[in-house]
Amino acid sequence: MPSLVSHPDEVKVVSRRFGLGATDIDKYVELDGYKAVQQAIAKGPEWIISEMKASGLRGRGGAGFPTGMKWSFVPKQSEKPKYVLVNGDESEPGTCKDHVLFLHDPHAVIEGTMIAGLAIGSKLGFIYLRGEYRYLLKIVEKAVADAYAKGFLGKNIFGTGVDFDIITQTGAGAYEVGEESALMESLEGKRGVPRIKPPFPAVVGLYGGPTVINNAETIANAPHILLMGGEAYAKLGSERNGGTRLFGISGHVERPGVYELPMGYNLKRAIYEVAGGIKDGKKLKAVVPGGSSCPVMTADEIDVGLDFDQMGKAGTMLGSGGIVVLDETVSIVEFALRTIAFYQHESCGWCIPCREGTDWIKKTLTRVYNGGGNKKDVDNVQYLAENMLGRTFCPLGDAAAMPTIAFVKKFRKEFEDYIEGNKAGTPIITVEQLVGAH
Repeated sequence: MPSLVSHPDEVKVVSRRFGLGATDIDKYVELDGYKAVQQAIAKGPEWIISEMKASGLRGRGGAGFPTGMKWSFVPKQSEKPKYVLVNGDESEPGTCKDHVLFLHDPHAVIEGTMIAGLAIGSKLGFIYLRGEYRYLLKIVEKAVADAYAKGFLGKNIFGTGVDFDIITQTGAGAYEVGEESALMESLEGKRGVPRIKPPFPAVVGLYGGPTVINNAETIANAPHILLMGGEAYAKLGSERNGGTRLFGISGHVERPGVYELPMGYNLKRAIYEVAGGIKDGKKLKAVVPGGSSCPVMTADEIDVGLDFDQMGKAGTMLGSGGIVVLDETVSIVEFALRTIAFYQHESCGWCIPCREGTDWIKKTLTRVYNGGGNKKDVDNVQYLAENMLGRTFCPLGDAAAMPTIAFVKKFRKEFEDYIEGNKAGTPIITVEQLVGAH
């Protein structure tokens, strides 16, 4: 088990049991585990949703939609069964927060799933793990089995007459199934491609029934919110962005790791104080603030709060909380090529703008990187990316386009330098070799 990093500025809510042996169900119970769900059973769905709304918790998967509001959209009456689906398909490059959550506190995800089920009137939840996280599946499956053995899951949980079951599932390594409708398709045993919306999952979701889909970190916050109270949780964060968040800080920093910081915490402080500054005393060049789909920020743009609204005003996104720090030695051309190569590979091919756009951008950037480009290539890359935006069924097209546009706009001179030969000596290399070499 990897060692845990920590910093005095952290406010530990969802991570408060990390490193304390909470994978063991008895230890989890000792640390106030499964108290919140019993409270939820006693007080009912309206109280649960009221507390979740008061908390200001917004989706930690990237979209940032208010959780309590999402739960309230599920119709109270339904001819079909209702479901809770936990999205643990953490495939966004630079993101590693859900990994540590499943590793250190799987029962929090289980309890949060139960609370969401009680809120919407569901009796069945699914925990869907990223395909590459199969080693975590053993941890989660044991936690689920232990909960059944204790009578916390199954029929008549806690002797209250309430029934609730949980099923675990893994993907097969497809980034695309992180999108909620593709996730449902995959879980139903079909190819993981997005569905057309509307209808939305809250009305017609998994197996045609009303479904709540939340990121694992979002769900794991629910027990803590009910125990401490929604208003108290909200006060930990910034306006309209309640609570705390797990941020994975990686790249060229002295102390990479996953840190739990209040929503609205300053990004510059997170890099220079929490993560210890730029490694080996080098200069900061750029920051990807929330996973690879978020538009890059230059070194002089990072004095901004880490919440959904402030990052939006700064022209980027908070995304999935994966902060990637790049020092002065990084080639933005190479970084941009790596990024688009990932999205080209992971595109499901359903939408023409995404399928063709990612491929052409990858080919063009490969030519630029190899020293065979011309200035019009830079314009073409931007044109292709801008014409992908908003023209696909799911956000993968946007996830590929937005960072590409930012790379070109903010570091255009670097692209032109490659073209003009200022990077003489750059080896001729295929994108497959480039990506496969690291």
